[in-house]
Amino acid sequence: VQLQASGGGLVQAGGSLRLSCAASGSIFSPNAMGWYRQAPGKQRELVTTITSSRSTFYADSVKGRFTISRDNAKNTVYLQMNSLKPENTAVYYCNLQSRGTYWGQGTQVTVSS
Repeated sequence: VQLQASGGGLVQAGGSLRLSCAASGSIFSPNAMGWYRQAPGKQRELVTTITSSRSTFYADSVKGRFTISRDNAKNTVYLQMNSLKPENTAVYYCNLQSRGTYWGQGTQVTVSS
């Protein structure tokens, strides 16, 4: 299984970014896809997840600003990030749980103040 993330970049505070992550290989259902992030000097933390039946979970810090969605036919998960804050700066990693745990390569999100 491989995960390919894209969509990171540099944005000003208050701006928006959309991340994508496409999974390929042997992917079984049910499964869950999600996003984690790791800021400099901090541990990796869970941001949001979505199951193949589209049940979602959000960390309190992103509720109301971030939206996760997925296209099951494409095995792709999206993260729409609005009202970004400098503290959202981190490397964002996509994750797939499907009879195992798989990680994407990470994409940098930088929010300037």
